[in-house]
Amino acid sequence: MGAAVVLPQTAQAAQSAPCSAAAKACLSLSTNQAWLMDNGTVTYGPVPVTTGKSGYETPPGTFKVTFKDRNHRSKEFHNAAMPFSVFFNGGIAFHQGSLKAKSHGCVHLSQAAAQTFFNTLRVGNVVQVVR
Repeated sequence: MGAAVVLPQTAQAAQSAPCSAAAKACLSLSTNQAWLMDNGTVTYGPVPVTTGKSGYETPPGTFKVTFKDRNHRSKEFHNAAMPFSVFFNGGIAFHQGSLKAKSHGCVHLSQAAAQTFFNTLRVGNVVQVVR
């Protein structure tokens, strides 16, 4: 057998997420990070996110993906583009957005991360949002 592989500290941190094994997507509001998971094992992430600003906080809880829309436009916020939207709590979704600006409750991801979340998550998958 070969020698054990020692991962860099950042890779070790990526091996765990603060959500249950039921979660397919995990979001930490306190660290502004998200992960994709499979039976408790991290398959992607952590990736940086921004979430809801004051008055529009992203709520914690356990939800299910309800629908996806590759080229979604916000009906509430002036037809704003929300590429790679994955909705999991009413009007709240993971989608491509600014990592410098807080949202109206949605979870902003980089383009690459938004595409990966969109391509991986399916309707009915569990999304867990923790403080």
